[in-house]
Amino acid sequence: MKILSQNTAFGGMQGVYSHQSDACNCEMTFAVFVPPKAIHEPCPVLWYLSGLTCTHANVMEKGEYRRMASELGLIVVCPDTSPRGNDVPDELTNWQMGKGAGFYLDATEKPWAENYRMYTYSTEELPAFVSQHFRVDMDRQGIFGHSMGGHGAMTIALKNPDRFRSCSAFAPIVEPSTADWSVPAFEKYLGPDRAAWRRYDACALVEDGARFPEFLIDQGKADGFLENGLRPWLFEEAVKETGIGLTLRMHERYDHSYYFISTFMDDHLRWHAERLR
Repeated sequence: MKILSQNTAFGGMQGVYSHQSDACNCEMTFAVFVPPKAIHEPCPVLWYLSGLTCTHANVMEKGEYRRMASELGLIVVCPDTSPRGNDVPDELTNWQMGKGAGFYLDATEKPWAENYRMYTYSTEELPAFVSQHFRVDMDRQGIFGHSMGGHGAMTIALKNPDRFRSCSAFAPIVEPSTADWSVPAFEKYLGPDRAAWRRYDACALVEDGARFPEFLIDQGKADGFLENGLRPWLFEEAVKETGIGLTLRMHERYDHSYYFISTFMDDHLRWHAERLR
């Protein structure tokens, strides 16, 4: 593990690290905030997945999570959103595809399949790596994210209900297999067979029988992507009569930015902490 930076904050340590990833076949960067409580005992871990065009740095610099994470004794891990490097395939003029747009799936189509294995990276390789280097309690894990990362968090939780105790999302893409900004990426990553897409679609996973105890979703009503990309009401409809709990909060005047995320970050951290006790 390479240490890229470490800074003290709220009595804990905010670090940025890199390592060679077998899953993504490149060097990957991630951020970890360790609260002061972890000096003395293992702490629960909360995984935050970022959205399109982002890296580990967006939430680290603008998400304002450290004060509350320190108070609650939560380790917060922020992976990158895609593989990186000069040899990694990309579409330079398309922000919805390639670098910064991994969609937390394992690509099966060329040329993407060699590197774009963000599902395996996020659920297997990085957790194993983090557990070796940080004092985390892997029996107490939660996951959350924003937009594309909200999609990733929800699909990962639905497919791994025995691993995660909690899941929440800011403005998630709840049905990427029909959303304007994700269908082209799914076609390129996974091929034309839409049956294969259902494994990475929260609404489809619920329809196909996947279950998770409950979700918290915050969504801004002034979000420019609400109608064509996010559409949380589709997930609200999907979970009806399934036993899945859903708290969906729609907020007037809030958009898709980190001003929105940072406003409700404390709420999400407290919500996760209650379930990770």
